[in-house]
Amino acid sequence: MTDSLDIAQFDYELPPELIAQHPAARRDASRLLRLDGAGGLHDLQFTDLPGLLRAGDLLVFNDTRVIKARLRGRKDSGGQVEVLIERITEPRRALAHVRASKSPRPGTRLALADGAFEAEVLGRRDELFELAFPAPVLELLERHGSVPLPPYITHGAGSEDEARYQTVYAAKPGAVAAPTAGLHFDQAMLDRLDAMGVERAFVTLHVGAGTFQPVRVARISEHVMHAERYVVPADTLRRIRETRARGGRVIAVGTTSVRSLEAAAHDGDGEHACEGDTRLFITPGYRFAHVDALITNFHLPQSTLLMLVSALAGLEPIRRAYAHAVRSRYRFFSYGDAMFIEAAQDLAPADQPQAPTP
Repeated sequence: MTDSLDIAQFDYELPPELIAQHPAARRDASRLLRLDGAGGLHDLQFTDLPGLLRAGDLLVFNDTRVIKARLRGRKDSGGQVEVLIERITEPRRALAHVRASKSPRPGTRLALADGAFEAEVLGRRDELFELAFPAPVLELLERHGSVPLPPYITHGAGSEDEARYQTVYAAKPGAVAAPTAGLHFDQAMLDRLDAMGVERAFVTLHVGAGTFQPVRVARISEHVMHAERYVVPADTLRRIRETRARGGRVIAVGTTSVRSLEAAAHDGDGEHACEGDTRLFITPGYRFAHVDALITNFHLPQSTLLMLVSALAGLEPIRRAYAHAVRSRYRFFSYGDAMFIEAAQDLAPADQPQAPTP
């Protein structure tokens, strides 16, 4: 079906004032739009989530931790430079986006964080630059970096963002963007779900800056998906099997959890831990192997994430849901409101995963 899809099918008009610039007063204070398996829409609050779940369901969270990946400084020629770490490859090396008036050449030294330290440009890998640092990258970022807020948030990162652009269960550092569906969960909500008998499991996917990039080709089949590192532990796969055996549902918290679970369905054997880089591109027509429902935020027009949710619920139901959300003044994107999306009734998880779209 991907061959017949056009980018215009994933566009919508969004008034700029609906882009949330700050988080809600409390993590669970957002609205929740439920899109049920029959295409029905229900306006709820996130505090209503327990009423949509039942004992024996399994929530799968992404436990990545956002790093302070943004650095500013100057090249040795004096020109200003901004560095956004994309991936730490070794303790003292990383791949990064580098913004400067002129692309730095290998051997260029970047004086970062008001001259606190220098990084050397080793070379280039496609759109990314390989940088060498004088000390462990994570330590330098924690000391001198800033939270890499999405490009549609207009204020500079502050102390509020350091706390709220991070899930309460974040554990494994490496993401440059938050798995934003998880931002709505506070410890009280997690405790409430535990008491109900709702199970919990984790995957890790280190979200890259590519998550904000729009698809720039008219035909969806021509898009080259960005790669992200993921890990699905054997324990999570075991919990999925047990959930299926007792008739429970597997509910992904965030599109990154979906990508991890579905990548494991293609790359692994369903029992052993699965990890690696995934370029899995989920579009309408995809048959899900592991996911029955999804908790997610609202996504950018023409984005791969909007295509993913359209694959789960159906393209037309998602278009109607987004039109309703705009009319009803929901808050959009990372700091915005949430959706609870149930797989369309004619798109139940397949017994066997289909081959992924390149």
